[in-house]
Amino acid sequence: QVPKYRASLVDPYREHLRKRRTEDPAVPVLHLFEEIKALGFTGCLNLLHKYINQGRADSDRSHISARRLARMMLTRPDNLKAEHHDLLARLTEACPEMTQLATHIRTFAQLLTPHAGNADALELWITQVRATDLPHLHAFTRGLERDRDAVIAAFTLPYSNGPTEGVNTKTKRIARQMHGRAGFTLLRHRILLG
Repeated sequence: QVPKYRASLVDPYREHLRKRRTEDPAVPVLHLFEEIKALGFTGCLNLLHKYINQGRADSDRSHISARRLARMMLTRPDNLKAEHHDLLARLTEACPEMTQLATHIRTFAQLLTPHAGNADALELWITQVRATDLPHLHAFTRGLERDRDAVIAAFTLPYSNGPTEGVNTKTKRIARQMHGRAGFTLLRHRILLG
């Protein structure tokens, strides 16, 4: 069993290290350190030594947590670094379920920009998701079905309740700061003066 490691600052440079160590197995770690530092590595030499001594630079298996992979899949593609694009592509192509999941996520992300045709696109998306064997997405589609009117309004109308939610959050924060000891009159004054 391959040990599980936490994410490291060296991870984005793993392929470079692997390639260099394949070409020249005797390459000094100091040379590798200088090379990846020029590529943007911000860690220290000891971190690189530890990484290589653990065998992480040479292992075939990518060490990435499910949480980090999910975050990469849910990030806008233009906000991902180039090495994360490559890693994400390799990981999503690793099995058919991951490929389907990545496709469904990308398609759903397009629906988040309000447009009049999104109601029909949502129906199509739900139908496509239900045709795949991804039970967690099936549960998500059931939730969309339960709140169909609200979801369609969010996907088709240019309005947002974000400002209202911001005011609610601010009001609750002020009430918490007063530890529940002040009445409505003081809360009202603090909100109006704030």
